[in-house]
Amino acid sequence: MKPLFPPFAPDPNEPRRRRFRPVPLRVLAPNLITLFALCLGLTAIRMAYEDRLELAVYAILVAAFLDGIDGRVARLLKGTSRFGAELDSLADFVNFGVAPALIIYSFTLNGLGGFGWVIALVFAIASCLRLARFNAMANDPGRADWKKDFFVGMPAPAGAVAGFLPVYLHFLGLPMDGYMAFPVALYMLAIAFLMVSSLPTYAGKSIGKRVPRSWVLPIFVASVAFVALLLTFTFEMLAACTLLYLAMIPLTFARYRRLEREHHARARETRESRKEEPGDHTPPSPS
Repeated sequence: MKPLFPPFAPDPNEPRRRRFRPVPLRVLAPNLITLFALCLGLTAIRMAYEDRLELAVYAILVAAFLDGIDGRVARLLKGTSRFGAELDSLADFVNFGVAPALIIYSFTLNGLGGFGWVIALVFAIASCLRLARFNAMANDPGRADWKKDFFVGMPAPAGAVAGFLPVYLHFLGLPMDGYMAFPVALYMLAIAFLMVSSLPTYAGKSIGKRVPRSWVLPIFVASVAFVALLLTFTFEMLAACTLLYLAMIPLTFARYRRLEREHHARARETRESRKEEPGDHTPPSPS
């Protein structure tokens, strides 16, 4: 008599399935860079609450640098993936939204009590909304090519670096405690507004594609000089670059509006030229 439930015996000739497909190393490398940046952002929070503010700022700056190269490394290695894009967005929220808000709160906003905590929350939420809008607009097929050189609002990494301006000034000798806590709160609100606003900011994505041959040596010299100044006069350079970046926003807006007017003028000329096709206005032949 055969058993009611015979034991299952797999076919020995059936090929065994692989549970997991191997992942190419070129896909892992950009994600590892993103994870290193995330570790730096979390470590920056610890450094701030251990009163090692300078190390906290350095950690966020290095995280911003890694955030700027992970996408380029992924495109260079042809290792872009949906997982990497989502991981990068989550890491950016921690590194440039949560970490700067907590660092600035422990630095000076805690002197304002509950109001200071509200400012920190607004900054972090503004960074989150900025990243969500960037993800929603990243794959917009209807966006004009000339708009790709501009961000909509201040990017989250730039907002974090610019938000540390009071810390830079503190290390340069300007006191930021006591009565200066309220101006710092207003400044952080302004940076949060710039992140969620629709003001165009320069993206610089076209930089580096083609460089005139006559500019190669000057670019080398300027790059070396900039790095040397940044390493020697770190907080002076960071404060100067932040102020220069903020001063360029009105100029970027003016350039954006000029390009927008030129684009609309070309589109209007194209529509008019299509209406005036040959043969539309030829006089009728005499009968």
